[in-house]
Amino acid sequence: MTHATGWTQARGALAQGARSAAEGGSAASELGALPEWNLADLYPAHDSPRVTADLAQAARDASAFEQRYKGRLNEMARRSGAELAGVIREMEALDDLMGRLASYAGLFYSGNTTDPVRQKFYGDVQEKLTTASTHLIFFALELNRIDDAVLDEAARDPELGHYRPWLDDIRKARPHQLEDRIEQLFHEKSVTGAGAWNRLFDETMAGLRFDVDGTELSLEPTLNLLQDADGSRRETAAKALSKTFRQNLPVFTLITNTLAKDKEISDRWRGFTDIADSRHLANRVEREVVDALVEAVREAYPALSHRYYAMKAGWLGRDVLDFWDRNAPLPSADTRRIPWDEARDTVLGAYGRFSPKMADIARDFFDKGWIDAPARTGKAPGAFAHPTVPSAHPYVLLNYQGRTRDVMTLAHELGHGVHQVLAAPNGALMAPTPLTLAETASVFGEMLTFKALLGQAETPEKRKILLAGKVEDMINTVVRQIAFYTFERKVHAARREGELTSADLCDLWMSVQTESLGPAIRLGEGYETYWTYIPHFIHSPFYVYAYAFGDCLVNSLYAVYEDAEAGFQDKYFAMLSAGGTKHHSELLAPFGLDATDPAFWRKGLSVIAGFIDELERLDA
Repeated sequence: MTHATGWTQARGALAQGARSAAEGGSAASELGALPEWNLADLYPAHDSPRVTADLAQAARDASAFEQRYKGRLNEMARRSGAELAGVIREMEALDDLMGRLASYAGLFYSGNTTDPVRQKFYGDVQEKLTTASTHLIFFALELNRIDDAVLDEAARDPELGHYRPWLDDIRKARPHQLEDRIEQLFHEKSVTGAGAWNRLFDETMAGLRFDVDGTELSLEPTLNLLQDADGSRRETAAKALSKTFRQNLPVFTLITNTLAKDKEISDRWRGFTDIADSRHLANRVEREVVDALVEAVREAYPALSHRYYAMKAGWLGRDVLDFWDRNAPLPSADTRRIPWDEARDTVLGAYGRFSPKMADIARDFFDKGWIDAPARTGKAPGAFAHPTVPSAHPYVLLNYQGRTRDVMTLAHELGHGVHQVLAAPNGALMAPTPLTLAETASVFGEMLTFKALLGQAETPEKRKILLAGKVEDMINTVVRQIAFYTFERKVHAARREGELTSADLCDLWMSVQTESLGPAIRLGEGYETYWTYIPHFIHSPFYVYAYAFGDCLVNSLYAVYEDAEAGFQDKYFAMLSAGGTKHHSELLAPFGLDATDPAFWRKGLSVIAGFIDELERLDA
């Protein structure tokens, strides 16, 4: 398996931090002026001569790199670690150039995925970068053929030693790499294979319209109505979602079957024994650690989601809740729209109380045009933070609608952004963070913001509302994501036995949802189609457990912080600044935390249970 070059990571990073938060329409006058990002820090425009020139340079440099170094890496390693390090630096510069192009194309496309001009530009750039990067496939493969003793000796040179974490990472993939020509075929076919199916999903989803009381809405505003204070409005939106999803089941079923089979072929050729092992390898986390997390969360369903939703049903005067009531606001909840300036000040204030340094980094996103906040027709749904490349800076995409959850989403994505800024000095090869740890700063940023809001609660009722909102977010982050992971495992396992029908997929979805949500949620007709719109299933199979990993990790981490351990902030920034240079065990050790210990997961889950306990006391 070849090393994913920086441009490939940048392309995939559009999914990193993505949250399927429910957003919806609101008058601009309520929210104030919403920022739109300025992509000129990457390129002046999609038709800029600089784009054309850089694409040509990437093609030339990649070809020249192959001609200069293919077949020579072993002798260079034997001769001089510094010489091999010089070649890696050239590779890193190429990664940065190609990553800049891929990042710009992806962000430009995300602004309106239904625009034919953007679609063509995005597709053309992907294709040209894929062609150029075929010349780089040899590099990781050849490095992995160098004898361990030879590479160890060469890495004694400080210049090559600097890249030791990256070398160790690609060496972990050595058992799964294939012969050079097969790797090249897999790589080139990705444009017409998985990449094409991903694009079909994005463009299909962006083009869907949902009839809500005679008004056609796109996905995000319709999802947002599931949080409306009016129960009939929630029901109408839920049924509109179900109707349109059902009408498009054939295409989403075909996409899911095709991508699951595509992954099975790749896994089989590469010798992965478990359907999620390739994700675990990319995340640098052991299968046993993930299995322990999943088992702990599933065992906690009754104490968490089942208990909370039964309590919420009582608050809403019901024995059970229909699925469209799951995220309904409480009767006394403040449903006002939160202006953008207030959201900004809330998050920056929370960050600043933790560390002025953290707030200063986050403030750049607001002041320098690094955020795109409005919900627009055709815009990519949800939210994400894109790291781009170390020579530039991250960007954040939101669909801001002024809900409290939108403020928390802003805090979440800015956490990613801060993390990405701090990790960037590690360079294009070692800045990217495994997904399991990539959610640390984002969830920590959410917790800081939540605690700040909770501290401002003036009455027990307001505290209850905030706690309920946080519990729902944590259930969505932990319980729901582990249920999603369980669904994916069932889908990919079943696909190995043959194609799945739409009914098969819907049945698998309902089985995991029934288990995770519990008896207080009535999963009525129409809900069986809701698997169709989850982008992580398409873009990043088995990504979703990273959310639960990050939430439980941060719950434990925050407990250490609240114990007022001296020097916590310095340790925290050191963890984020490490980027992809350290294993999770090394990063957590300074805090006295160990993800291999089952008690670690139970401790994280106990934080959620503790919030539910407090809600029960407030309700008494």
